[in-house]
Amino acid sequence: MSALDEFRETLSAANPPEGEDLALQAIWWAGRGNWTRAHECAQTNEGDPDCDWAHAWLHRKEGDLGNARYWYRRAGRPTPTGSLEQEWEEIATALLARPLTAAQRRKRT
Repeated sequence: MSALDEFRETLSAANPPEGEDLALQAIWWAGRGNWTRAHECAQTNEGDPDCDWAHAWLHRKEGDLGNARYWYRRAGRPTPTGSLEQEWEEIATALLARPLTAAQRRKRT
């Protein structure tokens, strides 16, 4: 089972997996259909390229393409042309592939 598949399985829980950073929490909440919680997570760590990427995707999802393009630029990413689902998977996969922080390792053991 891939990390993305395992992450998708957590979407049935009430809260995101413990120890995940705000960018991954934003994508998790978006995966649950809670745009507001996802947006709060992404905005909390504004300036972090991963949060800015999630933030861009959220504005793209809501149809605010001008705002989305601003956040894609801040994240250092091109504005995608694929589907929203494809990009959600791309973001989640990239975030899950990052090395774990010490705090995340402790929470997962």
